Amino acid sequence: MKKLLAPLATFTALTATATAADLPRRAPPPVFTPVPVFTWTGAYFGINAGYVFDGDTRFDRTVGTQGNNNVALAAGLRPVVAHVRDDGFTGGGQIGYNYQFGTGSGIVVGIEADAAYTDLNRLETFSNTTNLSAGVTPSASQFTRVNQYRGGLDFLGTVRGRLGYAFDRVLVYGTGGFAYGGVDNQVVFYGPNTATPFFVGRQNNIETGYAYGGGIEYAVPTDSFFSRLNFFNSSAVTVKVEYLHFELGNRAIPIPGVNGAPGAYAARVRNEGDLVRAGINYKFGTF
Repeated sequence: MKKLLAPLATFTALTATATAADLPRRAPPPVFTPVPVFTWTGAYFGINAGYVFDGDTRFDRTVGTQGNNNVALAAGLRPVVAHVRDDGFTGGGQIGYNYQFGTGSGIVVGIEADAAYTDLNRLETFSNTTNLSAGVTPSASQFTRVNQYRGGLDFLGTVRGRLGYAFDRVLVYGTGGFAYGGVDNQVVFYGPNTATPFFVGRQNNIETGYAYGGGIEYAVPTDSFFSRLNFFNSSAVTVKVEYLHFELGNRAIPIPGVNGAPGAYAARVRNEGDLVRAGINYKFGTF
């Protein structure tokens, strides 16, 4: 019996050991990693490009300030109001900061400053012929006045507040604030039936005003095409499309007589326009 029990005990022990080795080991509990929620909070910088349409340099309230130049205005020889309309390319850059109340979705406030080159420079010519003298031959009584107006905007910049609402990675916003630009406007009134300038006024300086508009901005996923352009290793890359209306100036400029012309004029000038542009921003900060 002893000879039978000893082998049986050994076999039982070996079988138990082999069975225990075949049992699955208890795996450690999985570590929970929260999915990061995108936030618009942070500083950013970027570039933009677009098109200025319906650009308008408005010359109005033209008056004669010396001599009897108001006679030419009343006769229609010199325009009281003139418009120079132009459109063209714009491109530049921007910097700013956003703060989002809450995560995922919520109100976003921010401030942005930008500066851009503008390709606006156009010349308009207006001429009128009238009979100023009665009782003389028609050829002697007809006077033609040629009047040229140039409207130009070399650059445009703004400092604006932004207020919007974020739907996760989509931000819809309105914007408005201070605007400035380099204007280059000119008025030349030529003498009767000649190409000699009689009155010349020019405005070539930085004018200030305001701008307002709105847009939509989208934070692209990390595996998108635009994320491959993240040369600065920013926390996010965003793309935007926005519209702005701007108005600059509304200043009276003198138009004095030259080449011996008597008297002087003055006109009130304002540059305004609308632009649509697209941009890309590099955002830094995730808090």
